[in-house]
Amino acid sequence: MERRHNEKYKKLGLNIAYYRKERGLSQMQLADAIDISRTHMSRIENNDCAVSLDVIFSIADALNIAVEKLFEFR
Repeated sequence: MERRHNEKYKKLGLNIAYYRKERGLSQMQLADAIDISRTHMSRIENNDCAVSLDVIFSIADALNIAVEKLFEFR
């Protein structure tokens, strides 16, 4: 998938995976918490699809973090 902000999507996915693992959650557990499929969660974390702000906000809420944390690209 070719996107203008490909590197940013990649870093976003890495941050989601980082915080998910830090909280001891599987992709399935996080996906269930926000009512998406595990494969969709995997695609988000692996930069294989675009992700809506609604989903990003839901992920941040489920992980109990400020949404800004997901956009702290190191």
